[in-house]
Amino acid sequence: MRDLKRRNSNSLAVHDLGKAGLEVFTPMTQMIMTIGGRRQRRDVPVIQDLLFVHESKETVDPFVEKYRTLQYRYQFGKTKDEPMTVRDDEMEKFIFAVSHTESPLYYKPDEITEAMYGKRVRIMGGTLDHYEGRLLSVKGMRKRRLIVELQGLITAAVEVEPDFIQIV
Repeated sequence: MRDLKRRNSNSLAVHDLGKAGLEVFTPMTQMIMTIGGRRQRRDVPVIQDLLFVHESKETVDPFVEKYRTLQYRYQFGKTKDEPMTVRDDEMEKFIFAVSHTESPLYYKPDEITEAMYGKRVRIMGGTLDHYEGRLLSVKGMRKRRLIVELQGLITAAVEVEPDFIQIV
């Protein structure tokens, strides 16, 4: 879904939907903002208008009508009756990976180039046990990071221990 509010808004859709009891997720990062003349640290969405809601369309429709800034995302080439969806297993894998690392790096789909995709690996041990994917290959980066992506929406690079990496 899309939340068209500004990221420094006092009431983001992720908070409103969460308070209403819906299962909702958006990748967050911390920023230092000046609010009322004071500098404060706040959690803000990484991508301003990206929001994932794990509910049926019938459950979410009343909220879309209530909040004018909340919209469905649609996939190019599909009808307006079919909002964009992400498979449950992919979403759970993404949420687990980013929530179990201290500092995930987030990328928009067009920010990852083919040269940044490193070797194919499997993680054997640790919190990301049995995850498979590719390592992030960026010149000068000392830490090993596994790329976890939701195709066409967002990509995260999560830190992994070098001892747990097995090249496939």
